[in-house]
Amino acid sequence: MTWNRRSFLGAALGMPFLNMARASTPGRVAVVDWAMLETLVAIDVVPVAAPELIQFRKIAHEPPIPQQVADLGLRGSPNYEMLRLSQPDLIVSSPWFAWAERNLSRIAPVVSHSIYEPGRLPYAPAEQVTIALGDRLGRTRQARAYIDAASQDIEQARRQLAGKVAGPFFLINLGDARHFRVFGSDSMFGDVLQRLGLENAWTRPTSYAAAAPIPLETLADVPDATIIVISPIPPDAQATLTRSTLWNALPAVRGNRVTILKPINPFGALPAARRFTRLLTEALLASRVHAHG
Repeated sequence: MTWNRRSFLGAALGMPFLNMARASTPGRVAVVDWAMLETLVAIDVVPVAAPELIQFRKIAHEPPIPQQVADLGLRGSPNYEMLRLSQPDLIVSSPWFAWAERNLSRIAPVVSHSIYEPGRLPYAPAEQVTIALGDRLGRTRQARAYIDAASQDIEQARRQLAGKVAGPFFLINLGDARHFRVFGSDSMFGDVLQRLGLENAWTRPTSYAAAAPIPLETLADVPDATIIVISPIPPDAQATLTRSTLWNALPAVRGNRVTILKPINPFGALPAARRFTRLLTEALLASRVHAHG
């Protein structure tokens, strides 16, 4: 048998999953959307391929993505050859990738699920997507267990925080030393914040869960607010903020009401919601202990 580059790569990509597919996974599933990637791994479906895995591991962190998953490159320009070589039986997508659906469908059937839509709270849709994928891929039990665990995390955190911390809270990503992206009530972060019984300081309109770029001085509009900065923070912004007159003049900064969280996928699914719940709760309780220590 003569092996060319294409057949060799196809076999190499396929071999790690042959026994896994027979033992546990219902077919070979590829994914092009990060929220869907989170959901698949959370319900014990290891995809054969997914996009921007190095960046995903830096920003989303959870759940851990096995090293054998093939990287499809940029989400905005997926490597169709690599996807074809992965030989998926199904490709999981979202409406954000509708532009790519024709090319994707030439490789395998495509199923698309939506979590983020204008003006709609995303947590309940993330639960629905988890169930839908679980049912389709033979992971109904795992999907329901994961939904229950996420709900229990939020309820436990709500009880821990009740009466101990006060809002409102700005939930932001820093873009540079003078601008930020803010997450509204229709973001995953904002939805979870409400479920924790806390108030979002941003009440203005958003576009698909967030608004950007917003001038830094806008954070002074709610003087009693606490600022929650969700990493990553651009290195130049971090260096500049420490000596920024504008930043240091903000009421929250002068009042030592700024909390920086580790990176979280800002447009994630239930795994992002659970990570945000845990990191925010730990940070708020720690800052309260420090303030009263």
